[in-house]
Amino acid sequence: MLVRLMGWSCVAIGLFHLALGNAAIPGAAHAGATIDSWGRFMGASFAGYGLAWLWAARQRPVPATAVRLLAGVFLLGGLGRLLSLALNGPPQWFQLVLAVLELGLPPLLFGLADADERAFGATRPQAGTPVAGARKGAGAPRS
Repeated sequence: MLVRLMGWSCVAIGLFHLALGNAAIPGAAHAGATIDSWGRFMGASFAGYGLAWLWAARQRPVPATAVRLLAGVFLLGGLGRLLSLALNGPPQWFQLVLAVLELGLPPLLFGLADADERAFGATRPQAGTPVAGARKGAGAPRS
C-alpha cells in the first residue's frame, strides 16, 4: 500500500507542477519563463517517477530491488535539498517539510522493501508440491 501511495502522490504532484508551472512553487509565482519551463519539465519527470512506483506496486510480489532503487532516488532528492540549504540558506517553510519526508521515508522503504517478497514466498508452494485442486496430469501436452 505504501508503494502505491508513493506512486499516486508523485503522479499527482508532478501533474500539479506540469499544469501550474511557477504557481506550483511557493515563492516563485513570478520567477520567469526559464524557471517555469524547468518546473513544468520536472513536473512531467516526477509524474513519470510516480508511474514507476505504480508499476512496481502492480507486480506480484512487489520487487524489492525496484522499491530500493526508487526510494534511493527519493533520498537523493532530499540530499539535494540539504545541499541547497547548506549553500543558500533556508527555503520557504514547506520545502523544509518536503525535505523531512524525502529524508525520512527512504529508510522506512528500505526496511520494508522485501516484505512483499517474503510474504509471497511464504505462501507460494514449493517446486514439485502439488497445488490444491489441481488434477494430475493437467496441463501436460497431449499426443
